[in-house]
Amino acid sequence: MKRQAALLIGLGALILWISSRSRWLTVSVFDDLAGAAVHDLPGSVWSTEATAVALLLAVATIAALALRRLGRRLVGIVAALAAAGASWTPLTLLTGEPDPQRAHALLSSGAASQRASDPVSISSWAQVTSIDVATLGPALALLGCAVALVGGVLLALRPGVDGPKLNKYERKAARREKLEEDLRTSPDSGRVMWDALDDDIDPTDPTDSAR
Repeated sequence: MKRQAALLIGLGALILWISSRSRWLTVSVFDDLAGAAVHDLPGSVWSTEATAVALLLAVATIAALALRRLGRRLVGIVAALAAAGASWTPLTLLTGEPDPQRAHALLSSGAASQRASDPVSISSWAQVTSIDVATLGPALALLGCAVALVGGVLLALRPGVDGPKLNKYERKAARREKLEEDLRTSPDSGRVMWDALDDDIDPTDPTDSAR
């Protein structure tokens, strides 16, 4: 179950990241000097947490596969909470009206531009005349959050069972057993001989491995 849950979290992260790069809003503005203009606002600008949550979910995917049971459960809880929190902005955008003052602030500061060397901005006296929501972008974000939320809940509720953790004596016995098998199958291997000597086994003494 942990692999399926990790896959869902990773898929949600990918969908959310793709959504953050797409257009969420089209803003029409009018400036007395520059005239009318139309600007797009991507998801990463309107929902600044989308990219950060996508990265967090990607890290959670790796952690879900690498950590043991308790760690996986905690990762699932964090992933579920992050996905739920990231869904708020696209949900309010689809069910309500976008804030024209916020759109104006983002555009006038140049934060809406993807070009750092040539930022797109509007004057402080420009007026926002209309805002159109590009439904696909926020809808993708909601889908990504929902997928990651399901994965996080599954991981938290069913983190799986850890394999037996060997103590140092069991690890040493397993290593010795493997070396004995290697000596039987590849007695002339330099690597095997050095490993045997390192483990206090005489590779030239056929009775030494029986100790």
